[in-house]
Amino acid sequence: MKKLIYTLAFISIVHFAFNIDYCEAQWEQASNGISTAMNIYSLTAIGSDIFARSDSGIYLSTNNGTSWTKTALNNKIVYSLATLGTVIYAGTGANGVYSSANNGANWTQTSLNNQTIYSLTINGNNIFAGASGNGVYLSTNNGTNWIQYNLSSHTVLSLVASGTNIFAGTSLFGVYRSTNNGTNWTQTNLSNTSIKSFAILGTYYFAGSYSLSNPTGIYRSTDGGTWTSIGLNSLTVLSLAVSGNNIFAGTDNGIYLSTNNGANWIIKNQGFSSIPHIEALLVVNNYVFAGSNGASIWRRLLAESIGIKKISTEIPSEYSLSQNYPNPFNPTTNIRYEIPKSGNVKLVVLDALGREIESLVNEKQSPGTYEAAFNASQYPSGVYFYKISADRFSQVKKMMLIK
Repeated sequence: MKKLIYTLAFISIVHFAFNIDYCEAQWEQASNGISTAMNIYSLTAIGSDIFARSDSGIYLSTNNGTSWTKTALNNKIVYSLATLGTVIYAGTGANGVYSSANNGANWTQTSLNNQTIYSLTINGNNIFAGASGNGVYLSTNNGTNWIQYNLSSHTVLSLVASGTNIFAGTSLFGVYRSTNNGTNWTQTNLSNTSIKSFAILGTYYFAGSYSLSNPTGIYRSTDGGTWTSIGLNSLTVLSLAVSGNNIFAGTDNGIYLSTNNGANWIIKNQGFSSIPHIEALLVVNNYVFAGSNGASIWRRLLAESIGIKKISTEIPSEYSLSQNYPNPFNPTTNIRYEIPKSGNVKLVVLDALGREIESLVNEKQSPGTYEAAFNASQYPSGVYFYKISADRFSQVKKMMLIK
């Protein structure tokens, strides 16, 4: 009898250990073909193909970062990347903008050929380029011709577009906005810092400040003109990326995640041997990719990064939503659900009045059993609800937060 008890105990311990290993999802270096000490300053993708800008040119991965090969643009300093359809554009130092229509096998220098281009963004068929000391250039014909707009005395470190609104993050002078596709620019109230990164999530605009001596973190705006500091105040924010309702921030202290529009930030540095400066972020192919200063490229499964685990691949017979555990909880709890066929799944948390306060899952998922974590550290004690919607299935359950 004792032998049986010991055996069961041993099996339980081993099972627990394996679960711990599984739950502790980590970043892994994905640098085969690139020096593990390389600086990676920009990332972009065309379909499932990923491009990385390094100190020694542009690299391409066609297998989700498992291996990389150098493209033909390997003798220029490259500062920025952007894609329009199947064409990739590269902003270089002192040599303007290059383009490639065949995944980097060949590159052509555009007519913008004598500027240092720190930033690129695409808006419809328009290509915007941010130059060093020369403001913003626009091409409406795939780089054949370029028009120089205002901001001619500014160095433009970052650009982002939303409809007819274009935002330019400048060196030392903050954010400028154009509401007429770049013809005219107005300085916003965020006017006394360098802005190296932008992101748009729903109706929110985010801007990451860049300062080695006086970092001020991340700012948010709902109208594009008025900006408010929302956190990470002691950090330099080098890169931003959005997936669903989640926003990732690459900083001089690794990677942070917010699931509630920047109200709170969770550090996501598991797996880094030493915490790198994260210069670039890209969400593609169900992975988050991170380009670092001096530690090359890292990747991590998106679902695991935002607290979603697929705990079984066995196909369930029907949709189901389990009771959260623990319940009551403080401040974290887990929500398990099953889906029998592929499709978009949405799992949200509601307050006592039925208002959505957080989105835990909003993506296409394959059949299986999943578990999502909810961190309520920023919410008061009380009754909350969680709701799943998938195909024609919808269900709501109640949970209790006690602090």
